[in-house]
Amino acid sequence: MAHTVFCVRYKKEMEGLDEPPFDSDFGQKIYKNVSKEAWEEWLNHQKMLLNEYRLQPWTPQAQQFLVEQMDQFFFGAGSALPSEYVPPSH
Repeated sequence: MAHTVFCVRYKKEMEGLDEPPFDSDFGQKIYKNVSKEAWEEWLNHQKMLLNEYRLQPWTPQAQQFLVEQMDQFFFGAGSALPSEYVPPSH
């Protein structure tokens, strides 16, 4: 049976992640409160942040920034878009 959570992003019961994304308390919090769909949304948002801010994800500063943004994305007011960000047109 699939792991289900009450997703903090979508405010409803949804399929959860298969496993915690990190081996930490924050990873457990994500696992218990974030759906697969919301996690995919975060991964796309994270990619945009990496590109727009030209972050090197292996640096501690970039990792700390991304964790702070992830916390805001799921549990705060939302992760802010960069001021010059223009969404791609399809």
